Amino acid sequence: MSLSVKTLLSFAVMAAALLAVGVFQSWTLALAILNLSLISAIMALGVNMQWGYAGLFNVGVMGFAALGGIAAVLVAMPPVPGAWAAGSWNLLFAALALLGTIAAAIAVRRMLPKGRRTAATILVVAVGYFVIRYFGDRATGAIEGYDAAATGYLGGLGLPILLAWVVGALFAAGAAWLIGKVALGLRSDYLAIATLGISEIVIALLKNEAWLTRGVKNVSGLPRPAPYEIELQQQAWLVDLAADLGMRTTTLSSVAVALVYTALFAVVLIVLIVLAERALNSPWGRMMRAIRDNRDAASAMGKDVTRRHLQIFVIGSAVVGLAGAMLVTLDGQFTPGTYNPLRFTFLIWVMVILGGSGNNMGSVLGAFVIWFVWVQAEPAGLWLMNTLTAGMEQGDALRRHLLDSAPHLRLFLMGVILLTVLRFAPRGILPEKTGVARPRT
Repeated sequence: MSLSVKTLLSFAVMAAALLAVGVFQSWTLALAILNLSLISAIMALGVNMQWGYAGLFNVGVMGFAALGGIAAVLVAMPPVPGAWAAGSWNLLFAALALLGTIAAAIAVRRMLPKGRRTAATILVVAVGYFVIRYFGDRATGAIEGYDAAATGYLGGLGLPILLAWVVGALFAAGAAWLIGKVALGLRSDYLAIATLGISEIVIALLKNEAWLTRGVKNVSGLPRPAPYEIELQQQAWLVDLAADLGMRTTTLSSVAVALVYTALFAVVLIVLIVLAERALNSPWGRMMRAIRDNRDAASAMGKDVTRRHLQIFVIGSAVVGLAGAMLVTLDGQFTPGTYNPLRFTFLIWVMVILGGSGNNMGSVLGAFVIWFVWVQAEPAGLWLMNTLTAGMEQGDALRRHLLDSAPHLRLFLMGVILLTVLRFAPRGILPEKTGVARPRT
C-alpha cells in the first residue's frame, strides 16, 4: 500500500494539530481526542466498505455500534448469582415457550391445508405469546427486583474484555445478515429505511430490557485491558519518571493509561486498513466496485449482486460493531441513553464524505478531522463569543445568550463542513483512485 504525498501531508497536518493540543492545552486531552478518533476511524472504515465499495446506504450505524457495546457487558461483566437464582427458571421456561411457539407455527403451516393455515397460525402465536409473557414477566420482575440499586440484571460471563470486541463484531454481523436478507434485494432506499428502523428498535430494547442491560440505569465498572491509574501511581518507576519529567504522578498515570489504549486501538485500525486495502485491490474488490457503478451490467455478466451486497454489508457492520465494543471499553461503562443518530450515524457519514468515499485512508483522515473539530469547537466557540462580547456589560442579555449558545457552534460547523465539501470537493479530501471519475453524490 503506497501513500501519496497528499495523504502523508494531510496526516502530518492532523498530527501537528494533536501535538498543538498537547502543548497548549493538555496531553490528556490530546490523547483522548486521538483515542476517540481511532475508534471513529474504525466506524468510518466500516461504513466506507458498505458505501464506498458497494454503494449501500446504511443509516443504522448507531444500532450496530450499540450491539457492539452490549457485547462488552454480556461478555466481560461478572454474573449476578442472586439474579440468576431469582429468575433463571422462569427465563428458561419463557425461552422454551418461544421455541415451542416457533416450532408449532412452522408445523401448522406445513401440515394444514391452505384454507386453515392462517387462522391456526394466529391461534398458535396468540397462545404462545401469552405463555411467553407469563413466564417472561415473572422472570424479568424477579431479576430486576434483585438488588435493583446495584445490579438488577443478570450480568455477563466474566470473560476478558478484549474477547468482547470479537463478540461485538459477531453481534453486528448477525443483525446485518438478518436485515440484508430482507432488504438488500429491494431498492437502496428500502435498505436505508430498514437500517434506520432496526437501529431504533435496538436502542429501544437496550433501554427497556433492564434485566439484560440495566437499561437507563447504565452499567459501570466494566473491566479494562489497561491498568488503573491508582495502581500506576503506586509504582516507584512512575513516581521517579514523573519527577524527572516535572509532571504530577496523576497526570503521568493518566497519560500512560491513554497510551495503552492508543496502542491497542492503533493496532486494530492498522490491521483493518491493511486487510481492507488488500481486499479493495483484489479481484473481489474490483468486482464490488463494478457492481457499485453498474449493477445491471454486473448482473448480466453473471455476478450475484444480492449475495455480494449481503457479504459487504455484513463485513462493514461487523467492523462498526467492533468499534462499538471498543468505545464502551474505553468509556468503562455502557449507557444506552447516549446512543443517538447525531453522534453514531450523522458524524460517521460526514467523516466518510469529508475524507473521500471509496478511499480507506480518506475515511480515516475524515474521522480524525471531524472528531478534532467536534471536540475543539466548544472551547473555540466560547473564546470567540468572549472576544466578541468583551465590551458588553456582564449582565447584558445578548452577551449571556451568545455565551450560552457557544457550545452549539459544533453543530453549525458540521453543517458548514458538509456543505462546503459537497460543493467544492464532492469526492472528499482524498478521493478514490479510479480510472474514471465518479459522478457527484
